[in-house]
Amino acid sequence: MRRAGEQARGYPSDLADAQWQVIAPHLPPEVPGRRGRPRIWPLRRIIEAILYLDRAGCAWRYLPSDFPPWPTVYGYFATWHDDGTLARLHDALRAQARAAAGRDAAPTAVIIDSPVRPRRRHRAQGLPRVG
Repeated sequence: MRRAGEQARGYPSDLADAQWQVIAPHLPPEVPGRRGRPRIWPLRRIIEAILYLDRAGCAWRYLPSDFPPWPTVYGYFATWHDDGTLARLHDALRAQARAAAGRDAAPTAVIIDSPVRPRRRHRAQGLPRVG
């Protein structure tokens, strides 16, 4: 198992520096004087591990050893999910992407999808009339 200070190899899901600069301000800061174990893994590596899991579609326990241990990654993911950090991050990134595309930050239209009823068969097709 790797230690926190060791260099990791790259994955396609790893963040570029510019991508990290966009995401980092939306993550909760480390609270000085907080009780509990001190943070030893960089948040960027935690985010990259979560992105790897999403992209690869693998189970938490199959996270490669290049990343922090899976219970650590899952702990951050669960905490951020429960406290709304991931939802706020998603909303902020969506707004930035829409603004970059020249659209309003919030979507204004809704698409409603409903099943299509099959057409009635007609006598001209050689089928008996129904109903």
